[in-house]
Amino acid sequence: MTSERVLLNMDLGELSGEAEELYELADIANVACGGHAGDEASMRRAVGLCRDHRTMLGAHPSYPDREGFGRRASRMSASALRQSVAEQCALLAAVARALGQSVAFVKPHGALYHAAGVDIATAGALLQGALESLGPSITMVGPPDGALAETAARHEVGYAREGFADRAMRADGSLAPRGGEGALLVDPAAAAERARELASSGSIETICVHGDTPGAEKIALAVRRVLDAIRATA
Repeated sequence: MTSERVLLNMDLGELSGEAEELYELADIANVACGGHAGDEASMRRAVGLCRDHRTMLGAHPSYPDREGFGRRASRMSASALRQSVAEQCALLAAVARALGQSVAFVKPHGALYHAAGVDIATAGALLQGALESLGPSITMVGPPDGALAETAARHEVGYAREGFADRAMRADGSLAPRGGEGALLVDPAAAAERARELASSGSIETICVHGDTPGAEKIALAVRRVLDAIRATA
C-alpha cells in the first residue's frame, strides 16, 4: 500500500458500550470477528457504524482465545490457524454483505500479530485464511518489516506498514510488553506527538489507536487532528 496520506486505524468491536465517535474518527476500523472478542451482534453494530461514517472496514482475527483476549501465544498448527482465520473473516464478511459493505483490510490481533511478524509459517497461515474468505484485493496491516510483510509481498497482496500512537516501543522497534510500566501512552498530547513523528518518518502508511486504551476517544481525536494537519500542508 502506498499513499501520501497516513491513515488512522482503530481496533474496535471488542468492548460493550464502545463510543460511536471512534468510528467517526477512524479511517479504518479493525473489527473483532469472534476469535478474541466479538459476536454477530457486535459485528453488525460495528459494520453499521462503518457504513454510517464511511469508515473502511477491516477484519481483526486472532488466535481463538476469548479467555485470554487473544494475547496468549498459541501452538496451533498452520492448518488449524488458517481454518480459524478463514472462519473469523467469513463471519465478518457475511455480516458486511448483509449491510452492503465489504471487508478491505485484515489486521491480526494480539499474540497472532506478534507471531506473524516473526514466523513465516504463521504469517502464511494467516494470509491464506484471510484470502480464502475475503479474496485477493485485501490489504494486510502489520509491522513495517518481518515475516508478515515478506509473505504479503511474495503473494502480491497489498500491505500497510503500521505504527502505534498509544503504545511504547522497544529499541528494536517492537512493542513494549503491555503489562510493563509505561507501555500504554494514555496522554493524548504524547500520543499526538508520537503520531506526528511516525507520520513524518515515511516508514509507515497507517497509525493505530486501540479502542480499549483508557481515554481512547481523546487519544484518537488528538491523533486525527495531527494527521489532518499534516495532510492539509502536504
